[in-house]
Amino acid sequence: MPDREQRLNRLEEASFFQEQRLQELDAALTAQQSQLDTLERELAGALAIIRLLREKLSEQPDNSLPPHFMPERY
Repeated sequence: MPDREQRLNRLEEASFFQEQRLQELDAALTAQQSQLDTLERELAGALAIIRLLREKLSEQPDNSLPPHFMPERY
């Protein structure tokens, strides 16, 4: 009988530590998903700004002089 009790105790200990480890992994995964969500929102915002800048650049004539070459500055 002591052998069965020892086996049962070991199984209970293993089960406890596995449950504890699963909770830690769940917390880490939840934090990581939160970071991913934040990065996705920031990336979407950055892409929107890039698209807007590309549109503004495409509206300018291709052969225009840069601002530092404009004659009205002299």
